[in-house]
Amino acid sequence: MDKLIAEAKKRMKKVVEKLEQEYATVRTGRASPALLDRLRVEYYGSELPLNQVATVGIPEARLIMITPWDKGALRPIEKAILTSDLNLTPSSDGNVIRLEIPSLTEERRKELQKLVGQMAEDSRIATRNIRRDTNSNIDKMEKSEGLSEDEVARGKKEVQELTDDTIKNIDQIAEVKAEEVMEV
Repeated sequence: MDKLIAEAKKRMKKVVEKLEQEYATVRTGRASPALLDRLRVEYYGSELPLNQVATVGIPEARLIMITPWDKGALRPIEKAILTSDLNLTPSSDGNVIRLEIPSLTEERRKELQKLVGQMAEDSRIATRNIRRDTNSNIDKMEKSEGLSEDEVARGKKEVQELTDDTIKNIDQIAEVKAEEVMEV
């Protein structure tokens, strides 16, 4: 049973890590290299992640600077940015690409806040599904391995505490991100 609980803990930790990765890609009006994590650049016939063809830096709060390792990658990077869902316009001087992050409108902030809430809810649902699966496996172990009622109750209590802690963690992360989105 300890193995089941350890597996549930590992899976719930992955849910939280995934949420944090998703939140890193949500634009907040502040420059962040994570905004470009999903960006793929067509370079010499291959689709490569941006970080494999250029260096990404943040020289100031609302500016991302992309320095391609090969000047031939400048145009493909610009094209990838323009065709992405980032809604950013690159400006290039022939050596580097600058992306100015505009301030978010109030309406866009509210949309992003809803998105942040939806991502958190999806993570809570995933966590509860892990709890359900683990409890189901504990019930199966009760029948197959003859666990006592006390052992089953103890196992389910541990799983519930783990679930509560994970959901509390998700709520804290979501609250911080929602505040970050609403900052002016």
